[in-house]
Amino acid sequence: MGQTHVRNAEGALPMPPAPMSFTFTYGPRVIAGAGVAAQLADHAPEGPLLFVTDSALLGLGLPRSALAALRKAGHELVIFDAVEADPSAATIMAAVEAGRAAGVTGVIGFGGGSPMDVAKLAACLLGGEESLDTIYGVDMARGPRLPLLLVPTTAGTGSEATPISIVTVGGSEKKGVVSPVLLADVSLLDAGLTTGLPRHVTAATGIDAMVHAIEAYTSARLKNPLSDALAREALRLLSANLLTACNEPDNLAAREAMLLGSHLAGVAFANAPVGGVHALAYPLGGHFHVPHGHSNALMLRQVLHHNLPGASGLYAELGAAIGVEGGATGFIAALDHMMRETGLPLDLAAVGIGHNQLPLLAAEAMKQQRLLINNPVPIAEADALGLYERAWQGIAA
Repeated sequence: MGQTHVRNAEGALPMPPAPMSFTFTYGPRVIAGAGVAAQLADHAPEGPLLFVTDSALLGLGLPRSALAALRKAGHELVIFDAVEADPSAATIMAAVEAGRAAGVTGVIGFGGGSPMDVAKLAACLLGGEESLDTIYGVDMARGPRLPLLLVPTTAGTGSEATPISIVTVGGSEKKGVVSPVLLADVSLLDAGLTTGLPRHVTAATGIDAMVHAIEAYTSARLKNPLSDALAREALRLLSANLLTACNEPDNLAAREAMLLGSHLAGVAFANAPVGGVHALAYPLGGHFHVPHGHSNALMLRQVLHHNLPGASGLYAELGAAIGVEGGATGFIAALDHMMRETGLPLDLAAVGIGHNQLPLLAAEAMKQQRLLINNPVPIAEADALGLYERAWQGIAA
C-alpha cells in the first residue's frame, strides 16, 4: 500500500523532517526564579568583578539587590554603566579598559541585549590576547575568557543564551562576533526584573524573541530537531503571553513565560541562525537607531510573505503549534494581528525614515550575508528594496 500524504491549507505537502545528522550546543547553566538575581554572588569567582549595565537600569535601582549581595560577599565591583543602545566598538573597549585597570577576575552582564553583548565581549577580550578587530565573524574568537554571568532584564534578545554579540562599527554598520567562547557560564532568569516594563519595550522585545523562534525554525542552515523543538515551545510561550504582558505589566506569570520563551528562542537560534528579518532590521538600527525589536517587527510581515515559496509548510507547522488555523497565510495573519494589538507603529515612515533612504537600506542589508545565507528564500538587493518599500507604506504583504 502506498504512503498517504496530508496536504496543508495551501495544498503543499508537509515539510520533510530535519536531518538527523547535526551538532547542537545547549548553552549556559540556567537558574530561574523570582529573586535569583540576588544569588549572583553564589556563582561569581573570587576577586574584583566588572559589572556591565546601563545608566537607566542603575537609576531605576534594578541591580540594587544583586550589587548588595556581591558587596556583602566581599567583591570589589567595577560598575560600567556607559552602555548605549547598539553599542559601539569604543564602548566595548572602554569596558575592557575599566576591567583591566582593576584586574577583574570575572564579568557580569546585567540588562538587555546591549549590556549583555558588551559583557560577553569584555570577558573574551580580558581573558586572552585577542583584539576586537580580529574576532568579527563566525568562530574567529578562540578564547580563553574570564568567567561570565548574565542576567537579562528584558524578554527579547536571548543574549544570555547565545554565543553572539553585535557591535556597531563606523557609526552605522552592525557586525557580529559568533563563537562558543561567548556562551555564559551561568544565566539567571529573574522575571521580577521585567515586571513593569513600558508597553512599547515589552512589545518590541517580545516580538524580537518571536522572530528568533520563527527564523530558527525556518533557517536554511543548521536547522535540526532540537532547535525545532525549542523554537516551537518558545513561540508557544511568547505568542500566548505577549499581549497579557503588554496589558498587565505586573503580571509575573506572563513575564515568567515571556522570559523563558525568550531564553529558549535564544538557544534555538544560537544553533539554527536567523535570516532575512534580522538582515533587513539591522540597517534600521544602525542608521536610524530604531530599537532592534521594533526593527524586526517592521520587517517581519514582509519577509514572511517573501519566504512563502520556500517556507509555507514550516509556517503552517508553527501556526498549528500555537493553535492558529489557515496554514501559512493564517499564521502570518495571526502575527500581524498580534503586532497591531501591541500598538507598535508598523511602517517605516512612522519611525522617521524617508522614502529616499530606502535604497541606502537595501544596499546596507546586503552587507549582512552572514544572515542572508540562512534565509529560506534568497533576498537580492532588488528584493530588499521592494520589501523596504512595502514596509515604508505599511503594507502587510
